Amino acid sequence: QVQLVESGGGLVQAGGSVRLSCAASGRTFSSYVMGWFRQAPGKEREFVAAINWIYGSTYYRDSVKGRFTISRDYAKNTVYLQMNRLKPEDTAVYYCAAATSGRLSSSTYEYDYWGRGTQVTVSS
Repeated sequence: QVQLVESGGGLVQAGGSVRLSCAASGRTFSSYVMGWFRQAPGKEREFVAAINWIYGSTYYRDSVKGRFTISRDYAKNTVYLQMNRLKPEDTAVYYCAAATSGRLSSSTYEYDYWGRGTQVTVSS
């Protein structure tokens, strides 16, 4: 089992920045892909970004490229999502997820473990 706990959400003005953290614990996940997803009220959960834990390769949805950065810290077993130049449409609950397949994927079905999420609200 892998446990994922998100933190760092909150209320921020448009144009501001927030950094989300995802602390991972449990079985070894060195071969995993870690992803961030988000879900706004009344909408489906959507992919935001993913990173290969070993190689550091990354994958982003188009609307966040150049604004969001995903990274990982081996020593802390933590994945981060740095979000800059935030827009009101970025408002959502953000979820951390882990894919044991090791494939960089935007599909929720690829991910086996999920955190409970953290709310990010961007005011205009």
